[in-house]
Amino acid sequence: MTSPATEASVRVDVLRSGRAELYDATARGLRASPKELPTLWLYDERGSRLYEEITALPEYYLPRREAEILRARAASIAERTRAQTLVELGAGSARNTRSLLDALRLAGTLERFVPFDVSEQALRESARAIAAAYPGIAVHAVVGDFERDLGALPQDGERLVAFLGSTIGNLEPVRRGRFLEAVASFLGDGGALLLGLDLVKDGARLEAAYADRGGVTEAFVRNSLDAVNLELGAGFDQGRFAYEARWDTEREWMDIGFRARTDHTVSLPRLELDVPFAAGEQLRVEISAKFRRGAFEAEAARAGLRLDAWWTDPASDFAVALLTPND
Repeated sequence: MTSPATEASVRVDVLRSGRAELYDATARGLRASPKELPTLWLYDERGSRLYEEITALPEYYLPRREAEILRARAASIAERTRAQTLVELGAGSARNTRSLLDALRLAGTLERFVPFDVSEQALRESARAIAAAYPGIAVHAVVGDFERDLGALPQDGERLVAFLGSTIGNLEPVRRGRFLEAVASFLGDGGALLLGLDLVKDGARLEAAYADRGGVTEAFVRNSLDAVNLELGAGFDQGRFAYEARWDTEREWMDIGFRARTDHTVSLPRLELDVPFAAGEQLRVEISAKFRRGAFEAEAARAGLRLDAWWTDPASDFAVALLTPND
């Protein structure tokens, strides 16, 4: 069900909340090996605020490197795509998106901005800010799940779908492939995909980016347990779980979550589920895959997307890729 609302010059569509699906995914994840919680639990209102704090941390280089690339390449992106609609998946504060908005408006093509995010409050705040900063541009915000709800997005005109911050790295390879196929289908003949991709680098540096000295990232990940406790009446005891952010050399991803400190059982009454944990057992909350150009280009091709451009920052820490559907 779609519920439209208007705030100033902003339209906000709230799609079906999908809580039943989230609960089912939570139950499946806690029965899996390793046990895991869906990443969506990270992004309640408090989690979204904590994530914005993370993006300003000195250890968390990703948004700064991406911003460097977008400032340098936004005009070229606007020229290549001539987009009338800019869709941003996982929009958050839409901070780095402003380079694209500026360039597309300067090129004279931009008519509409569609921020898409799971966090309604953060999305409303961001949409209002963009509408105020870009008068004359229609802002149509959509609250939903980018893995399920692409079909609800506007499909007319030339579209540029931006998925920044290397958020695509949170999807394991099978889900990532399905997502890329869905985007290729959504774009059809009238659009392009702009991806931010964190690149493979020294494992110690990557681990430092996800375990900052101030503990903000740990607080962000721990908040997922609080969110599950609050909504599902669960009994996750923070003291019984040690935070862990580990570089997996074989899979080339950061594995982020917890290790149980002791043998114990967590009850989730609303799911009618009791989950036993052994001392040292993993509870995964998120992965963050890192990328190499050749492997990613092949992965995109399998999903029906062609790599049209690949830009990196001077340090080659991060890449922004422009893709279009195969002919």
